[in-house]
Amino acid sequence: MENSRGKVPVTEDVLFAPLAIAGLSHHDATVDLLEKFRFSDEEAFLDRARNRFHGIMLIQTCNRVEVLVHGDAESLRDLLEEEERDGFTIYSGTGALRHLLKVASGMDSMIVGEDQILGQLKKAMSTAQQVDTSSPLLELCINKAVHVGVEVRKRTQINRGAVSIGSAAVMLAEEQLGTLKGRHILVIGSGEMGMLVAQALAAKDLTAMYVANRTYERAVILAGKIGGKAVRLDELNRYLLLSDVVISCTSAPHAVIKRDELREVMKGRCWPLDGHPRPLILVDIAQPRDVEEGAEDIDGVVLFTIDSLRRINEMTMDGRRLEAEKARAYIEEELAQFIRLLNGKAADSALAILHRWAESIRMRERDKALGRLGTEDSRTCEVVDDLTRVLVSKLLSDVSVSIRSCAETGDLERAELIVAAITRGERICFRNEE
Repeated sequence: MENSRGKVPVTEDVLFAPLAIAGLSHHDATVDLLEKFRFSDEEAFLDRARNRFHGIMLIQTCNRVEVLVHGDAESLRDLLEEEERDGFTIYSGTGALRHLLKVASGMDSMIVGEDQILGQLKKAMSTAQQVDTSSPLLELCINKAVHVGVEVRKRTQINRGAVSIGSAAVMLAEEQLGTLKGRHILVIGSGEMGMLVAQALAAKDLTAMYVANRTYERAVILAGKIGGKAVRLDELNRYLLLSDVVISCTSAPHAVIKRDELREVMKGRCWPLDGHPRPLILVDIAQPRDVEEGAEDIDGVVLFTIDSLRRINEMTMDGRRLEAEKARAYIEEELAQFIRLLNGKAADSALAILHRWAESIRMRERDKALGRLGTEDSRTCEVVDDLTRVLVSKLLSDVSVSIRSCAETGDLERAELIVAAITRGERICFRNEE
């Protein structure tokens, strides 16, 4: 692991495949820093980087922005610095794999144990596949991570009592008001996060729930599922006036709640004999943010962001600490097996050289034997061909196992030297024996 200004350390792992992941998360960055680090046009970023790595994926969620590459950490650092990103952390080799498995398991999430990260990892892979910047190695890593994430949740109770970002936002609003009973709530955004928020609100005894979205038809669908009222986005100010709480979670690239418009709305929320407006709680869990900067300075506005949800995680985490330890132990077991699998695959090219060499000799000697027999009988040709195939297979069986075993246990150099000795007659001399 390293800071962007440091050098990539010599890792102690034995992973052959060059793999690195770098970025920012809620652990070391505020919402403002994450917003600056984000790539607004994911496909354009992937396209710019396509020729620098064997494969590249971009993982962007509410509380993390990370770049995963089939390549080396130095090149990844150079790329991010050229993209004018700084303050990031880099993991390479085994560290990158371990980090990826922890992320998929919900161990690294702001809300420990949350499930949404699994879908977000799949989305990152799908986007890379669509723009042709994926690679078999990266897809293997993502699929493995998702599998481990699912298994962690099955084998432990890491997500017992856990909440999603969406339901944490509802908990935060309820904490501020004491109860949501009888309140008017506006949800802006009808994507996955909007659905989670709406589902959490549906269990509350609300007087009214409004759902607004850029695409009105999607707002209608979500509102229908939870018994709410769909709202057109151009009617937003009217429903800001009516609501006690607004939870906003769109994927818009710009603010949807403007400061000046909100100031006018708050004037309409003033009591007749009071100079101050009725409080309006805004919970902005979008990334980039939905509420324009400076809105929190308006009289009566109480604004919360993703940063405010850290305390909710601590409130729900106490009962899951033991389960988290079980999850870590399982991740380490899977990590060791995964490294052996990846390293074993690193021997494929060496084994391919060996088997091509053996096949060329087999075919040459088979044809010589058939020529000496002086027959074109198909049965005889078939028997000779089968015999030579079996002999080659038997002769290479043990050495192939040895070569792959060398690779799996971290000694690819020995595996390649064995192949060179067999196919080119080179002397085997290992570094520690020179």
